[in-house]
Amino acid sequence: MQIFELISKEQVNAGISFNSDFLEANVLNISLLLAGLIYVLRKFLGSILLDRQNKVLFAIRESEERLEQANMRLDEAEKQLKQTQIIINQIIEEAEVTAKRVRQSIIEQGKSDIEKLTDSSKSSIKSAENQVRLQIQQQITALAIKKVSIELQSQMTSDMQTQIIHNSIIQLKDQIEI
Repeated sequence: MQIFELISKEQVNAGISFNSDFLEANVLNISLLLAGLIYVLRKFLGSILLDRQNKVLFAIRESEERLEQANMRLDEAEKQLKQTQIIINQIIEEAEVTAKRVRQSIIEQGKSDIEKLTDSSKSSIKSAENQVRLQIQQQITALAIKKVSIELQSQMTSDMQTQIIHNSIIQLKDQIEI
């Protein structure tokens, strides 16, 4: 504004005249044109810039709100992650305890089965031993009877046979009378 006032005062003092120096005249014309454009476009550009500034501020506020919401969701997700990790740790601990119990149960069952098998095999061995003893006794008895019968046949005479029959009849008579 001060420039226009100075120029207009000079123009009034000097009067209006034609300047033949075209370089000086162009600078003056360009200055006047520029000053006029700034004066006229200042309000127009100011309102556009103000609208743009409001839009940018609104976008910044929206972005800040979104950031705040995202931070809240991140905090909630972190809380859920911590809770999930706690639950996972509990499940792992329970699984370890259960595995130890199952392992101990299997070991105890195995020991019990081994004891049963040991007892069963001992009784089977004793039973087999008894059977073998019985068979041996029967074979010994059979052999003894065979040997005795062979010896009796070789030593037995008809008088002896008569004597044995007679003694047997007497014993039977005594038993019948009783």
